[in-house]
Amino acid sequence: MDSPADDLLDLVADPARPTGHTLLAEGVAQSYVDVADPRHLHFEYIRRMAALVDLSAPPGVPRDVLHLGGGALTLPRYVAATRPGSAQRVVERDAAVVDLVLRRLPALPPEVRVEVADARDAVAASPSRGYDLVLADIYRGARMPGHVAGREFVAEVARTLRADGIYLVNVTDLPPLVFTRVQAATLGAIFADVCLVADRRMLRGRRYGNVVLAAAHRPGRLPVGRLATRVAADPVPGGVLHGAALAAFVGGARPAGDEGLTG
Repeated sequence: MDSPADDLLDLVADPARPTGHTLLAEGVAQSYVDVADPRHLHFEYIRRMAALVDLSAPPGVPRDVLHLGGGALTLPRYVAATRPGSAQRVVERDAAVVDLVLRRLPALPPEVRVEVADARDAVAASPSRGYDLVLADIYRGARMPGHVAGREFVAEVARTLRADGIYLVNVTDLPPLVFTRVQAATLGAIFADVCLVADRRMLRGRRYGNVVLAAAHRPGRLPVGRLATRVAADPVPGGVLHGAALAAFVGGARPAGDEGLTG
């Protein structure tokens, strides 16, 4: 989550899991983290992003990770627990979120560094080929800001990734998934390998929710088969689109311009 500062932020304990906490903004759940068991992932889209992290390299191998949007720091804690020693940089635009989460929750491992900055500025200042993974969960209100949704920004992210690096993006959308189609087209204009994973009901146009997009420089880099097996077994079964199926889904959608608009 990456949003303007809000006085109505809170961290609420989960009555069913005493070490679980939900980050609320104006009463709406934004993130969930279990500080005693970082492997417990409450939201389905976070489980899908975590599945891609898990499948990106052999188990336990440390990764250099850039998180764009921090929220309750769910994925940084997950990566620290599953891949100890991973160097992680977290960029969160909302200083109030950072202050609340760092003040109220246990300290992060020393390999995790959190900074207050705009995602686009942070990516522009990042070294080329510096990261194995870039994970984006960037929102203002319920929408991804245009300045991080277009081709120029995606090209900058691509520059920061190593040859086998993977870019993961969380998108919220509603039927007929126009924004998702544009984002898939945008990633496809920059990266050689792209896939999409979402609740099967979303792919049938039956509900609003989250879609996770993944992109890589090298064709065949994404672990599509293993990902499909894993998300199909999730409590909220997911489907994966890749190759011809993704191309059919994208249809005539055009890549987004620099402010996230088609062009």
